[in-house]
Amino acid sequence: MFAFQCYPFGIPKLGRGVHKGRVKRMTIRAGESTSPNLEPVGPLNLESPVGQLLERVLQTHPHLLPATVDQQLENLQKIRDAEAKESATSSQDNLLYKRIAEVKEKERRKAVEEILYCLAVHKFVENGISMIPKIKPTSDPTGRVDFWPNQEQKLVSIHSTEALEVIQSHLSIVLGERYVGPLQNMVEIGKIKLGKLYAASIIYGYFIRRVDQRYQLEKSMNTLPKDFVENRFRDSEGKRQLWDPESMIQIPSTEFGDGFEGEMVESSDDDSYRLKSYVMHLDAETLQRYAVMRSKEAISLIEKQTQALFGKPEIKLTDDGSLETQNDEVVVISFSGMGLLILEAVAFGSFLWEAEDYVESRYNFIKS
Repeated sequence: MFAFQCYPFGIPKLGRGVHKGRVKRMTIRAGESTSPNLEPVGPLNLESPVGQLLERVLQTHPHLLPATVDQQLENLQKIRDAEAKESATSSQDNLLYKRIAEVKEKERRKAVEEILYCLAVHKFVENGISMIPKIKPTSDPTGRVDFWPNQEQKLVSIHSTEALEVIQSHLSIVLGERYVGPLQNMVEIGKIKLGKLYAASIIYGYFIRRVDQRYQLEKSMNTLPKDFVENRFRDSEGKRQLWDPESMIQIPSTEFGDGFEGEMVESSDDDSYRLKSYVMHLDAETLQRYAVMRSKEAISLIEKQTQALFGKPEIKLTDDGSLETQNDEVVVISFSGMGLLILEAVAFGSFLWEAEDYVESRYNFIKS
């Protein structure tokens, strides 16, 4: 058990700093709950003192989360600056000092990672969306696991109209014809395969939010390329380009069984494929940059969020040198439930991009 003190902070909106307004001092003991009935707001268990503090704030006073994040980032920056100043006046040959500095930097990066997670989860809370809990066996005789509230409308409302069109195409590719069929039909699928789909959809949501922000900015400034709408179907008859969105989100049928490979749904509406056309208009170098996760912390969170939901697979090296999964549990899930999983993953990726962008603007942690 350990205690730590939060520095005074006001309650400004995200991005307005923490220097104005009435301040309050509070002390929180990490590992202690202010109420025995507090429900976790996300499936991931946070480990750092900063992460546990933010989790408590999310559970009890979510409106204070932005101000608390600002203060914690300011504290991290002060500590880093002090250590850099100390390092400049210390012997660089001191191996013990270097080791201590590495440990402290690792702790800071862990804190930043969990700040990113809490900011993303806070977006779910703001939009009244309950995150899906850990996937585990239920008492249902069919073995069905997806007894979650239907939050489809809330999950789609967080995206722009243009982004939503592309996300719906992602759903149609993953679910195939069942996307427009009876969504209460059940399917048996391994947790590992379902986890791969979830993780891939987080990355997809991250990419779409990143590109959509640039698209919306150019649209508002009236600087969109004049010919991108007319050329939106260029090269459509030939081999698909490396960075065509269809290629990026294609889910191999061998990974998820029959019926998981669908076709893009064509639309006669000129606005429907506007974002997709914009993506196809970007040069390969820009697309390469946009398709890569910017920070190790974001990559780590995708892995941890996926494992928190579906469990961590046990991989064993067999005698013939191949890798074998030991604990791939098969679950029963409806196609509507699978659709909600995908929509949550896309939303998490979108929120993760926004959180990463916000934290980087106040505490530089993304290494070029």
